[in-house]
Amino acid sequence: MNKLAKVGLTALAGSLVATSAFAGSMSVSGSAKVTYGSTGSERVTGNPFSNSKGITFSGSGELDNGFTVSTGYTMTNAAFSSSYVSLDMGDAGTLSLMNSTALAGIDKFDDVMPTAGEEVWDDVDADDNGVVGTTSANAIGYEVSAMGLTISASYAKESVGTANSIVLIADDLVDGLQVGYGTGKAAVSASVENDHSTAWAKYTAGMATVGIQTSSIDAASADEDRLGMAISLAVNENMSVSYGVSTVDFETASLDDEESSGFSASYTMGGITIGAVMNQTDSVAGSSGTDYSKKEISVAFAF
Repeated sequence: MNKLAKVGLTALAGSLVATSAFAGSMSVSGSAKVTYGSTGSERVTGNPFSNSKGITFSGSGELDNGFTVSTGYTMTNAAFSSSYVSLDMGDAGTLSLMNSTALAGIDKFDDVMPTAGEEVWDDVDADDNGVVGTTSANAIGYEVSAMGLTISASYAKESVGTANSIVLIADDLVDGLQVGYGTGKAAVSASVENDHSTAWAKYTAGMATVGIQTSSIDAASADEDRLGMAISLAVNENMSVSYGVSTVDFETASLDDEESSGFSASYTMGGITIGAVMNQTDSVAGSSGTDYSKKEISVAFAF
C-alpha cells in the first residue's frame, strides 16, 4: 500500500472516531387523524369527513460544554407546518429560533385555560378575536426558570418593524396555583404598533383545574378585550372533559360582544386518542345575529 493510501485511511479513521464522540440522534414520528365535523345549519358545508396527516423530524445532541442542541421540522398534509432550533443551556435557560411555533413569549401563552380538546373560540370562524400574539415567524425566543419563577421572551424583525414580548410566570406562590402576566408589541405598519397584554390564574386541586384569563389588544383602529374562563376534569388517567367560555369586548359602539362557549372531551388509549368538541360563538366579530357553531368527533393515531 502506498503512503498516500495510508495517510488517507488514517485521516478517515480519525474523523470517524471524532464523529462518534458527538452524542446526537435523529427520530421521525407521525400522526393520522380522521374527523367528522359539522358547522351547523347556519352555514353550507361539504363532505363532513376529513383526514389530516403529520410527520415530524426531530434531532438532538449534546455539546462538549454540556449544552444540548435540538431541532424539529413538522409537515402537515405534506406541507410545511413549523420548525425550530433550540439551545438548552441548563440553568442559564433555553434559546430558540421559532418558525410558526411558539416556544417562548406571549404567543406561547395566548390561551392557557384548561381544555380537553380545542379552545372554545377555535375553529368556529376564521378570526381569533381578542387572542393576543405578536409573531412566531422566525422569531428569537428565550426562556429561563429559577426559584419558582419563569421568564419567557420573544423578538422578531419584520418588514414594517419589530415584534417583542415578555412573560413572567409564578408557580410556587401556593401549591397548585399558577399566575402569569405578559406584555408585547407588534408592528402593523412603519408607524403603528399594537400593544398586547394578558394575565391569568390557574388552580389545580385533585382531578379539577380551573382558570381565568384576561387579554387586551390596544390597536389604532379598535381595541379588543377578552375574558376567558374554563374548568377541566381528569376523570381518570385516560379521559378528560372540559367546559369554557370566552367574551370579547370590541370597545366599538357599533359592535356587539362576541360570546363563545364550548365543551371538549378526550380519551387516550396507547397511541389512539378519541376527541369530541362542541363550540358555539354568538355575534361573530361583533356582528349581531351572526351565530356560528362547530361540532366534531375525531380519532387520532400517533406513530
